[in-house]
Amino acid sequence: MSIHRFASTPLVAAVLLACAAGAGASSHREAPFITTSPKVDATDFYMFRSYEAGRNDYVTVIANYQPLQDAYGGPNYFAMDPNALYEVHIDNNGDAKEDITFQFRFTNTLAVGRNQGITLPVGGKNVAIPLIQAGQVANVRDANLNLAETYGITIVRGDRRTGTAAAVSNASGGATVFDKPVDNIGTKTIPDYPAYAAKHIHTVNVPGCSIPAKVFVGQRQDPFAVNLGTIFDLVNAPVSVITNPANIGALPNTIGDKNVTTLALEVHRSCLVAGSETVIGGWTSASLRQARLLNPSPPSGHQASEKPGGAWVQVSRLGMPLVNEVVIGLKDKDKFNASSPSGDGQFIDYVTNPTLPALLEIALALPNTAPTNFPRNDLVTTFLTGITGVNKPANVVGSEMLRLNTAIAPVPFAQQNRLGIVGNILAGGNDNAGYPNGRRPKDDVVDISLVAVMGGLCVANGTGNALGFGADCNPSKVPLGATSFNLHDAVDQAVVPLLPGFPYLNTPLPGSR
Repeated sequence: MSIHRFASTPLVAAVLLACAAGAGASSHREAPFITTSPKVDATDFYMFRSYEAGRNDYVTVIANYQPLQDAYGGPNYFAMDPNALYEVHIDNNGDAKEDITFQFRFTNTLAVGRNQGITLPVGGKNVAIPLIQAGQVANVRDANLNLAETYGITIVRGDRRTGTAAAVSNASGGATVFDKPVDNIGTKTIPDYPAYAAKHIHTVNVPGCSIPAKVFVGQRQDPFAVNLGTIFDLVNAPVSVITNPANIGALPNTIGDKNVTTLALEVHRSCLVAGSETVIGGWTSASLRQARLLNPSPPSGHQASEKPGGAWVQVSRLGMPLVNEVVIGLKDKDKFNASSPSGDGQFIDYVTNPTLPALLEIALALPNTAPTNFPRNDLVTTFLTGITGVNKPANVVGSEMLRLNTAIAPVPFAQQNRLGIVGNILAGGNDNAGYPNGRRPKDDVVDISLVAVMGGLCVANGTGNALGFGADCNPSKVPLGATSFNLHDAVDQAVVPLLPGFPYLNTPLPGSR
């Protein structure tokens, strides 16, 4: 099987997990090493045409990091790692290699005098306080903040390590350092967090793009809906629940009380495409230095306990949701996180011989329900090369990434079909602007993937050739048949609270109310 076909199956298994009645979050603690470095753990990746009024010609890209944040997680909360490199990659010619990369680097310092922080007079001495705040906070660089979190953004065109690099700058004043809001400590410290966070939405100039963009980096409520414990407990849920459409939303969202840290960009679509090709691919990654030296006697200051060095080593990767969690074998999960789309051929066995369908049959006690139309080229087409006429580039190398056709107009939030293209087929609607054509926060990627992985798109193909799969599908080899359309995870993504405009993800939950 060619690389073209392999790349298609990361999503195959991704969907199967959903069959388990509520897939795990897109990438929360999905590989052995990344559990030791949560600050560089990517949780979800979104890419969609902006549906905020007046912003329809823009593309929003959102990369979330630091999973499962408890809002009360003080006193240090969840600052980003200043020794890490966070990146968002765009492939705009279909060759599975980055053409545009946005790099984020963070600097965290104590806010007052020589990195010593705020002090209080106690018994005739000025003594440093133990908290990251000394009073109420309302403004950018508020005087009561003991910790200053800032970041810079570099755009690299070409190879992310050897391409042409330039700094993204503030459209007002030209500064290349941006302020990040402190996490939502609680309502006493930050009485109006939405207003405070909004002051950290920056309008920026991107070198090589004549139209200003927007950026926001800060804590948000986790936008993903899932029943984590149930799924990984051998799908501890009745089959009758996950096959009955009336039970959509019957189970609570396990991570509804968690926050994440968001890197959000809104860039005019003309600045992301190349030539006449309107389809772009995207993924996010994080890297650490190859070595670090721990200081046994760190000096006073902030985060002075280690000295990193050596080349950058990628430790996190995320494009399509769920891939590393439920497709890649345990022994290769760290390897996948260190890989790039152009090298996805090394994981071919997980694509041609996926284990998840067999595991689900065992867990759900439903023998002979997995599709047998091997190789699963319907999933290859849908998820790893793109769908012809929807989001497949003119020239494409099969690889795992999120693909978006920037020429397809966005759909207002209220009219979005939570099942994206799958819902469009089932309902005969006109919403082709959703997953797997990119991914919007409202898209129920678990349910969509469930239908696809269990052969639902082949059934649609057989009855109406809906997606033009042709010989790639054989409805007779899809045991569930039309029943696959009823599969869901019993957790409703569409009810997760969201904002109507950039950065779209909801205000983070406060540490106290």
